[in-house]
Amino acid sequence: MNIAFLGGGNMANALIGGLVAKGFEARAISVIELAPAARDKIAAHGVRVSTAPDAASAKADTLVLAVKPQDARAALASVASSVDGKLVISIAAGVRLDALSRWLGGHRRLVRCMPNTPALIGAGIAGLYALPEVTADERARAQTILGAVGEVVWLNDERLLDPVTAVSGSGPAYVFWFIEQLAAFAERSGIPPQDALRLAKHCVLGAAKLALQSAEPPAQLRKNVTSKGGTTEAALRVFEQEQLAERLAKALAAASRRGGELGDELGKD
Repeated sequence: MNIAFLGGGNMANALIGGLVAKGFEARAISVIELAPAARDKIAAHGVRVSTAPDAASAKADTLVLAVKPQDARAALASVASSVDGKLVISIAAGVRLDALSRWLGGHRRLVRCMPNTPALIGAGIAGLYALPEVTADERARAQTILGAVGEVVWLNDERLLDPVTAVSGSGPAYVFWFIEQLAAFAERSGIPPQDALRLAKHCVLGAAKLALQSAEPPAQLRKNVTSKGGTTEAALRVFEQEQLAERLAKALAAASRRGGELGDELGKD
């Protein structure tokens, strides 16, 4: 597998770092990136870096579109003439496959992905959708690339990438917000700021690890912590009274809906 990355920002850097760490040959990766600082950073992996398509990117069998969504069309225009026979993997948020195919003259060997920022430390999760024309080998290629920085979930409908974006794509921001709130309460209660933040971070980290490693579902793990008449029950009762579950569902729906709107906007000619 020879891979060409169109864009060398943070997510491309994470994916390349993950691939190299797992034994993939750096010389089989080329990157097209305009920004000097990003080029210098990504070149540290030992990959070929250029400012425009060249012989290395032309011979790649896999192209990874890793630019900002608004730059996707221009980036693809630079390689459209050499895309035949290649698998194109897009991590450009919100850009739908029908638009990508149209910009590439009807090319259909396309995979669209929604990764998230924990990929930067190898702890990400990505939702993937492939068009029917993508072969089993090409799906495996896509899984190898995205799986280099975390877990992969395949979807059977591209429309599901909108709720995936709402849940796991944007999800880290919700978790960071929750950590902020835990720490802020602890600090207001008199706990020193550094200790308040440490308590909040490790609470979320430990709970997530326990949920991953336990055979019990999250609902049961929650019940295991909730003693009748205890402190946890008191807090959960307020959550229920304030209808936090319903409010969270409305927030997630708003994020998912906005994902669809962005797809409409980005796909316009």
